[in-house]
This record gives sequence, C-alpha cells and structure tokens, in this order.
Amino acid sequence: MTDRPAVTVRVPAKVNVQLAVGGARPDGFHDLANVFLAVGLYDEVTATPADALRVTATGPDTDRVPLDRTNLAARAAELLAARHGIAPDVHLHIAKDIPVAGGMAGGSADAAGALVACDALWGTGATREELLAICAELGSDVPFSLVGGAALGRGRGELLTPLEVGGTFHWVFAVADGGLSTPAVYAEFDRLTENAGVPAPEASPALLDALRTGDATALAPALANDLQPAALSLRPSLAATLTAGTTAGALAALVSGSGPTTAFLTKDADTAASVADALLTSGPCRAARVAAGPVPGATVV
Repeated sequence: MTDRPAVTVRVPAKVNVQLAVGGARPDGFHDLANVFLAVGLYDEVTATPADALRVTATGPDTDRVPLDRTNLAARAAELLAARHGIAPDVHLHIAKDIPVAGGMAGGSADAAGALVACDALWGTGATREELLAICAELGSDVPFSLVGGAALGRGRGELLTPLEVGGTFHWVFAVADGGLSTPAVYAEFDRLTENAGVPAPEASPALLDALRTGDATALAPALANDLQPAALSLRPSLAATLTAGTTAGALAALVSGSGPTTAFLTKDADTAASVADALLTSGPCRAARVAAGPVPGATVV
C-alpha cells in the first residue's frame, strides 16, 4: 500500500468514426465493429484516501451523474479492491468536461480514470491485462478509455486492436439538450431492422486506410454509424444539427455513438472553430466543442 495523498487521472472522450452493428445476440448485446478515436475533451478523476467509498462531481450537467454505487467509477474502485482483498475506501472526485449521456463515453472514461487512479493510490500494481479485464467487466467502451489513441473494437466493443493513425483529425462536437439512453437507442435499432437481414459488422477498409494516412478528406465519406437512424428516430431534431454543420463547412457529420451529441469532421483547426461558431449562432445545439485526436488514454497527471 502507498500513502499518496491523492492521484488525479486525465481521461479522454471518444468519437466512433465507424460503428457497425450486428444483430442482437442471445445475451442481448450486439456484435460490433467499432472504430474508436480518442479526442481532446477530458474528465479528470481524483482518488483520495477516505473512510468509505464516496463519489462527488463538478462540471456541466453533473446533476445527471449518479453519485452512488451505480456510478461506473465507484464500481471500478470496488472491482479493483475486491481483486486485491482490500476495502474500497476512497473519495473519487470527477471533474467533468465530457458531455454527460452524450455518446462520447464520459461514464466509461470516468471508470477507466478511477481504475488507474485507485491502482496508483493503493499501490495494487495491477498489470495492463488485469486493468483491461476489469474494464471489459464494467462496460463495452471502458477498455478503449483506458487505452486511447485509435482502435478497432470487436465483440461488444471490448476486444481491442490498436490502429495506426497518420495525422491529427479536427472535430466539432455539438451538445444537444438532454441525453439519449444507449439501451433505448439499441432497442430502436432492433425495431428498425427487425424485418431486414443485419449483416455481420466489418470495419471499412477505406476508413482504416484514411486513418492510417491521416487524410481527413478521404475519411469523411467513410464515416458511418449504424445507430444513427435509431438516434434520429428518437430525436428527429438532430437532423437539423447535422445539416447545419455540413452547411457551415464540415467535411462530414454523424451522430456520435448512441447520441445525442453530433460530431463534425473538419479539414483543419480554423475550419473547426468556424463550424463551432456557426452551430452556436444558428442555435440547433446547446454547446459546440472543438477537439482533435487521437490523444492518449487514461493518464496520471
């Protein structure tokens, strides 16, 4: 055990540059080909010694963040502690900047951040493989939040293959009012596809090649999200936001993950700034955030 007073871990948001979704499995999950890119919007998770497990949060929309043991960060601390036979006595403070319930893996990021912070605070000495196993137990997006960069997620998204990226990609993220429930979006996907054959999910070779060469113009037409029709069905107003971004100069637009955040790929940082301004001026979103990727995963700061 260590006697460190506190450990802070910075952990990034993600955008799915491709989310290919297969049919529902017997366990209720869906097989995915999920191409993740970590982008420079961050939550910070600080672990401090305490007499019991406690979670606090500050930042935008934290009234919608659970502060009990249903919080993924709290569950991460409990799982790590249980594996090492110690009590999960820690105060986890989450400073949020990733949109809440926005399809950018904010909760998953917090879980990965808590895991790395508690491992350092408690001196458990967990291996990378052990941390990834706990991440996979916590949720489909949590392993990528630990790893960062770019990766192809298989299975339900937790089986990761790192991807080579040849440059920096510039994005704008439009934050919508309210959230969208991931289970509700998948249920709508199942409803919309129930009479259609859903093919096995595969990563697009053109998309992987565009990532490898760092070519935003080539990446733009390859962006794809099989959950987008379901998200638009549940939240039709998102269509106007997607149109506003491309009209303002984005190379491409898509719903980020299960939404309702929408993501806009731009050719450079200047264009990203002007697209963000246009989205805020035209009023189809509550906030517009600029970020670039790839960036590293959970990192002690």
